[in-house]
Amino acid sequence: MNTKKSVAVIFGGKSVEHKISINSAKNVAEFLDKSAFETIFIYISTDGKWYLTDQINGDYHESDQLLLILDPTRKGFYHINGGKSILPDIVFPVLHGTDGEDGSIQGMLEAVNLPFVGTGVLGSSVSMNKLYSKRLLEAANIPVSNYISYSYNEKHLISYREITDRLQSPFMAKAANLGSSVGVHKVTSEEKFKHALEDIFKFDKTVIFEEFVEGRELECAVMGNDDPQATFPGEIVVSSDYEFYTYDAKYLDPEAAKLQIPAQVSEEIAANIQKLSIQSYKALACEDFARVDLFLKKNGEIIINEINTIPGFTNSSMFPMMWKERGLEFTPLLTKLIELALEKYESSQRLSNNYNP
Repeated sequence: MNTKKSVAVIFGGKSVEHKISINSAKNVAEFLDKSAFETIFIYISTDGKWYLTDQINGDYHESDQLLLILDPTRKGFYHINGGKSILPDIVFPVLHGTDGEDGSIQGMLEAVNLPFVGTGVLGSSVSMNKLYSKRLLEAANIPVSNYISYSYNEKHLISYREITDRLQSPFMAKAANLGSSVGVHKVTSEEKFKHALEDIFKFDKTVIFEEFVEGRELECAVMGNDDPQATFPGEIVVSSDYEFYTYDAKYLDPEAAKLQIPAQVSEEIAANIQKLSIQSYKALACEDFARVDLFLKKNGEIIINEINTIPGFTNSSMFPMMWKERGLEFTPLLTKLIELALEKYESSQRLSNNYNP
């Protein structure tokens, strides 16, 4: 009797982080416990089509296109060419950025009652949006950097002088809904300011200007639901060749950054980072797992930067490396995430949808 759970790993997606998703999915596929799980690979192309594939390389065939089954009693997908249903026990979205990490996929899966690993609709959407996550963190008395935001429709109101008066120079300009440092600029002049605006509004309808925080870039991994736990923080030491941790520094230049795990900080500061990371995780309604990014200033002040609800699983990704430092290797880490997701799903099933006054 086959007691293995079938896990559908979904990767790719309509996102500027499409290629990063593929790299993360390769590691998930490699390290998933083959004795406990059978893997189904589902690729989402950049134009949003879904495909059944046997390899995680970004290749696909039109004959392998999938459709979603809109029947919660048959949770899964229909393989058009094969004429068969694909019914996984659980979905593991390994998607980064828009239409993958922002609650879109999560809402679709919840609508058909299909269990999945990671944060649900609410936590995914607010965590992905840098503006609303800052507002919620502020409301929870969690320290964030000073910021100003504008929508595309307010573009005519954006003034370089006003922003420098309020945030000083240099400052950061960011797209509200992108990750992996896409659409992120350090602004040191009015010329760079104009370039940053043009670039950001190509990808997003909201821009955020933040004070430039002079400090060390640290990250903390959090996992759990009822009683989430945090790792010791890790540090990203960026080469002086880069002004900040850019996309190129993260993914294209292997010499751009060094990872220090655990970060060389005092026990008191490490404990404060863990406490604030867990508070941030709860404030943004995160579930199963997430990575909290933060700054540590010279005076010991901690500033929460953002939360990633589907952090990277590449060979250089901090989330699995921070848990490895705590003694949890990649394979049991993935198993733990799936177990947490199944427990969360089973708990949700106790809720009733019927109301009879």
